[in-house]
Amino acid sequence: MTRPDRRDSRTLRESSTAVHAGNLPDPTTGAIKTPLTLANSYEFPYDPTSIDWSVNDQLLYTRVSGTNQLGLQAKLAALEGAEAAAAFASGVAATHAVFFTYLNAGDHVVCSEVVYEATFNLLTDLLPRKYGISATFVDATDPAAVEAAMRPETRLVFAETVANPTTLVADLPMLAGIAHAHDALLVVDSTFTPPPVLRPIEHGADLVVHSITKYINGHGDGLGGAVLGRASLIDPIKQQAMVDAGGVIAPFNAWLIQRGAATLPLRMRQVNESARRIAEFLDADPRVAWVRYPGLASHPQHELAARLMPRGCSGMIAFAPHGDTAALNAFVSRLRLITSATSLGHDESLIAHFAKSGPRQDRYGRPFTDHGTLRLSVGIEDVEDLLADLDAALG
Repeated sequence: MTRPDRRDSRTLRESSTAVHAGNLPDPTTGAIKTPLTLANSYEFPYDPTSIDWSVNDQLLYTRVSGTNQLGLQAKLAALEGAEAAAAFASGVAATHAVFFTYLNAGDHVVCSEVVYEATFNLLTDLLPRKYGISATFVDATDPAAVEAAMRPETRLVFAETVANPTTLVADLPMLAGIAHAHDALLVVDSTFTPPPVLRPIEHGADLVVHSITKYINGHGDGLGGAVLGRASLIDPIKQQAMVDAGGVIAPFNAWLIQRGAATLPLRMRQVNESARRIAEFLDADPRVAWVRYPGLASHPQHELAARLMPRGCSGMIAFAPHGDTAALNAFVSRLRLITSATSLGHDESLIAHFAKSGPRQDRYGRPFTDHGTLRLSVGIEDVEDLLADLDAALG
């Protein structure tokens, strides 16, 4: 048996890694947790002309790197099984950092047809309008559709697993095979499925994006994003999008999220089990029109989800009770424990009503009904209390 050493996360199991990776006791005070360092500058060495400003893991200036950012990046890389991580001010900033670094004018992206709204807007408006970058949206579970969309100028294949908000599960090994055959990178937004639920690198992804605001932080009080992967891919992202474009995470947010990540494996075990029970309850209830949760046998990609996520399918459930838009709003208003709010992955359960409106949702918003969908983010409350709240609101 390998003796564990908290200074080397490679010797630690999952929960121990979450607690100890990236944490350095403070040599000045002896504090056993890395303290919050609200500094924007660090003292130069005796000969500052020797500084290599292209190195982004030295303490010089917080836009380059800071104490809390370095600790967070080390923890995230250890949890994800990645060589390196880059932490940004938000999840959207992290996604933009990948596009900013690896796409040039005239390049092309193949993207899953179900993605977060900001990603969709980047690929359909901002990047095409400003830089002539184009994107083709496809069913990320259909190899023929993905292959047909590839072009000589395709540089990235982008997908979410599980997708927001419809819970579509992208076939990561298939996407990796097609992307790499065309010398393109596979980039996966795994915000809905943080480690230990899923580690996309194990399934062929080159880069993994997270809104660490969500599950990794887990407490609804810190904003951040991250990109993870091989050091050779992360280093250009740090230099171009972090140092030169200035999208670095703030020290306080880095400190908050590193603190929250320590309990990630514990929280996800609770979330996985609670979400499964809630999805089964909704699926069996005649008052509910439809449910999408990858852990249910009724989910269109259930078998794929079981292969990718054998330990549980995280805590995002899409569903709708019978009735029109007013009925969905009335149902949400009757909830007393579950909070109606945006975001996800908090300690408390959150629900959001997404109405069907506009051509984007008509084309890419499946399985939206005519009256929209409810996206439930299952928290860490007692599952019996959550079930009772849903049951009463349905009644």
